Amino acid sequence: MSKKHLGSSIDDFLKEEGIFEEAQAQAIKEVVAWQLAEAMREKKTADAPAQLEYAAQLLRQRSASGSAKVIANGLAQAANQVTGNAIPLESTLSSVSCKLS
Repeated sequence: MSKKHLGSSIDDFLKEEGIFEEAQAQAIKEVVAWQLAEAMREKKTADAPAQLEYAAQLLRQRSASGSAKVIANGLAQAANQVTGNAIPLESTLSSVSCKLS
């Protein structure tokens, strides 16, 4: 086993490999997607706009990431767009998931 990285942080290793930013962006996306899914489960009896708005609120409260704040604003906008429309939640989630990828 090489001792080159012994005692260094994962951030240092990722920076040395030149993939720190990519790994950080992916980690943020995965956390946001997980938080979104959790919010939707917590509000499973609510309609799609209420679920999206709740998810946006949770993201704003729980995340310090600028990316998460931007996504929260997007969720709030999506909630406004689907209000009063018969857009299935699955379609909305699919659209949001694509934007996270």
